[in-house]
Amino acid sequence: MKTSFPKGQIEVVLLEGTHPAGTELVSQAGFDVSVHHGALEGGALIKAIGRAHVVGIRSKTQLSAEVLKHCERLLAVGCFCAGTNQVDLDAATLGGVPVFNSPFSNTRSVAELTMSEIIALHRRMTARSAALHGGKWDKSAAGSHEVRGRTLGIIGYGHIGSQVSVLAEAMGMKVIFFDTQSKLPLGNARVGQSLEAVLSQSDVVTIHVPENESTKGMIGNAQLRMMKAGSYLINNARGSVIHLEALRKAVDDGHIAGAAVDVFPYEPSAKGEAFVSVMQGAENVILTPHVGGSTVEAQEAISVDAAGKLVRFVNTGATTGAVNVPNVDLPEQVDGAGRTHRILNFHRNVPGVLGKIHEAAAELKVNISGQYLRTRGDMGYVVLDTDPAQAEAFKRRMEGIEESIRTRMLW
Repeated sequence: MKTSFPKGQIEVVLLEGTHPAGTELVSQAGFDVSVHHGALEGGALIKAIGRAHVVGIRSKTQLSAEVLKHCERLLAVGCFCAGTNQVDLDAATLGGVPVFNSPFSNTRSVAELTMSEIIALHRRMTARSAALHGGKWDKSAAGSHEVRGRTLGIIGYGHIGSQVSVLAEAMGMKVIFFDTQSKLPLGNARVGQSLEAVLSQSDVVTIHVPENESTKGMIGNAQLRMMKAGSYLINNARGSVIHLEALRKAVDDGHIAGAAVDVFPYEPSAKGEAFVSVMQGAENVILTPHVGGSTVEAQEAISVDAAGKLVRFVNTGATTGAVNVPNVDLPEQVDGAGRTHRILNFHRNVPGVLGKIHEAAAELKVNISGQYLRTRGDMGYVVLDTDPAQAEAFKRRMEGIEESIRTRMLW
């Protein structure tokens, strides 16, 4: 594998205690790795990552446009989690910095937590456990139900939602789901015609949607009142999805029989920091500290997946799995007698750029042995494998093209 310069000079900074398996993978690639076990912010964050070529974060570190502008050497960002909303993607894209994540590795962990909460809510397990911890013996079937035969409504039928669907059916539940995109129902699951239809037909509703403008506040008082009296609500998606004050009122007046909440509009940035929520103290409500994907198995899988994408991008230029730039899957460079240089170029996606690149190649008599091009919105990404002769001059010419954002060469 090739890099832009000796591997030991490529500085990688990993924050927030990413799993050691990913750290080991990056270290074995020969890069210079620094590890910070907590999240950083402000000047401390800029100081830690200002000279980094690669940065790995989880969900707490905020890579804003202001932070990113101080990272002039940054080649790529890895989000060692499913989401990427902690990174200013527009700013990263403008700088030609791919942002990678691991959207599937924690799927099973979140699905299993969801199923455990469905059962726990139906059996009022938290209240019964608290009573015994307080020395009160109250053996009663009141308010306890089997989940078999009950209808589970799933809002968001992506990787997690569909996995929950499979597990719920195995438990004997009926499944109805709503998604803004057309999705193939698994097993006997049925497609709901609208969000409102799913809310009104379900005994328990679980939410698995991303955070965007259409999902912020999607469950408020009006939607809660559409749900069956005595039904349950679970949010293991994003804290902005549910209006918690409305949920607390619905729980307190008995319309909602119980809820499980793993994500919150505001979450402490460090262990030990005080947590405050309107849901604290509510009857039959399970609160967990954003641990849906926090299993040893999921964290290891996420770390290996995200780290592998970063290493591959640095070594080959492959952007497969990046969320903000065109995805280009690339073969290894040819080595030995047929050795090539590989030039990677992010540019503004406007007509004529490729023509300018080919014109420069012709003038310099550069032999191009492989070319890969993808565009995405306003961004274009072209990768050229060339003979070593004139490769450096060709790279400089590409850097000088008006629409060019960032050019890198592997040899």
